[in-house]
Amino acid sequence: MIPRYSRPEMTAIWSPETRFRTWFEIEAYAAEAMAGIGAIPKAAAKAIWDKGSKAKFDVARIGEIEKTTKHDVIAFLTHLAEFIGPEARYVHLGLTSSDVLDTCLAVQLRRAADILIDDVDALLAALKRRAFEHKLTPTIGRSHGVHAEPTTFGLKLAYAHAEFQRARARLVAAREEISTAAISGAVGAFANVDPRVEAHVANKLGLRPEPISTQVIPRDRHAAYFAVLAVVASSVERLATEIRHLQRTEVMEAEEFFAEGQKGSSAMPHKRNPVLAENLTGLARIVRSAAIPALEDVALWHERDISHSSVERMIGPDATITLDFALARLAGVVDKLVVYPENMLRNLDRLGGLIHSQRVLLALTQKGISRDDAYAIVQRNAMRAWRGEGEFLALLKADKDVAKALSAQELEALFDLGYHLKHVDVIFGRVFGE
Repeated sequence: MIPRYSRPEMTAIWSPETRFRTWFEIEAYAAEAMAGIGAIPKAAAKAIWDKGSKAKFDVARIGEIEKTTKHDVIAFLTHLAEFIGPEARYVHLGLTSSDVLDTCLAVQLRRAADILIDDVDALLAALKRRAFEHKLTPTIGRSHGVHAEPTTFGLKLAYAHAEFQRARARLVAAREEISTAAISGAVGAFANVDPRVEAHVANKLGLRPEPISTQVIPRDRHAAYFAVLAVVASSVERLATEIRHLQRTEVMEAEEFFAEGQKGSSAMPHKRNPVLAENLTGLARIVRSAAIPALEDVALWHERDISHSSVERMIGPDATITLDFALARLAGVVDKLVVYPENMLRNLDRLGGLIHSQRVLLALTQKGISRDDAYAIVQRNAMRAWRGEGEFLALLKADKDVAKALSAQELEALFDLGYHLKHVDVIFGRVFGE
């Protein structure tokens, strides 16, 4: 990923230095386990740890070796031997490259999930704070982009909070599923490496032994992981799209914070654009683009091939780094979002009371009028109000069919905004547990 959309903690997980250090730890823990079961001398395992832990791996040097070997793990092992010396013959004993690569990838994806879960927690905190701030701030709910019935801005944020609670749970599950190690040797049959070595390495790295691997960890685990990232990214986009809509000039119910000195357009000095939310929409597309190749990686040939390798070298860093950045950016947008309750009230009144049409419909049915007839009565008055021929309440009062069933006082009571907010506490209790 480019630095513009990267944060240092997540980026560090995918650096060559981190990767080679993790490769060393896998090899060293394997040697430690082998020494523990008497497969290699304990002094050799100690030398591997002592010398390797002090080594500063030279990324450029490993790259130079790889130009000859055409194999990255062999290039690393060759470089590692330069530090360790004669005891290097006990490194990688009975292992295959995928043991190192797949176990390392599991460590990286697990650490990435930890950061993403923290990101979601920060976003949830911002959503909760703002939701309670606007718990009873009335606003119009829209279906198909058209005014429907009243809701509150707090409920809009509570919807998002509930969605990101689910996102968190999915990330926790994805973290658990991806956290397996394979130290099982060629084709996964443990012919040249004892299963106890795998168990020791897995335990030291905070992983579980893969119950059965071929020469690789099964890629359905990775597909599930990246699918979760894609779903979380879509949740980011859903909230970003809502903010973009609310910032439209014709709506202007909320907008991104506009900092002192910020400029919205090189040509038009008046512009204040939802650039962060638009950026989030684009970043979500990048994260989602990782899901399909991850799914296609599941069907490898026989015990393994490397068609998945090039894919994962790209989507691993790109998807996690991008989603990390997007979640942090969204938390900032929510935290500083500028809200305009007065514009929300103005928009609620924009259709002259039409937002109360369902209450009138239901009231007429309770007076003995059939639903079809009641619908026709309400709709004909609503359409007149829609065309600007009068206020909805006044038109209803003047309608003889309505007047036969409902008094003017009863009609006025049906236009109470507070009626639509009476269960906000119940919904908040469900979402926030308070």
